[in-house]
Amino acid sequence: MRLTPHITRIGAVVALSSALFLGGGTALVAQADESAPTAVGDICYSALPPEAHDTLDLIEAGGPYPFPQDGTVFQNREGELPDQSEGYYHEYTVITPGSDDRGARRIVTGEEQQEDYYTADHYATFDLVDYNC
Repeated sequence: MRLTPHITRIGAVVALSSALFLGGGTALVAQADESAPTAVGDICYSALPPEAHDTLDLIEAGGPYPFPQDGTVFQNREGELPDQSEGYYHEYTVITPGSDDRGARRIVTGEEQQEDYYTADHYATFDLVDYNC
């Protein structure tokens, strides 16, 4: 069972804050290897589109989800998120008004730290959701 976002995300925010403090401004710093992950940004919860709030509410409630792919394991094939074991990340659709399909927007959750990432460009970039702003 997931707790309310404002409580459970504190661990992720502390970890991100530590990474930012120690890493000089980014949660992940790309290394010389071209396959290394790029930096993960952040986004204020209040800056998310309303449909992302709806998706986060559905995740907290455990569904039901609008698409059968929602809740499935996110593979992180692009390597944009921190490296974790298979099954760590799960993806959920963020409805795109006017789209005839699932669109490009997603929330990807990480279970151990209960972090939530938002992507508006179908996994090209991610922002860690900051629940404190």
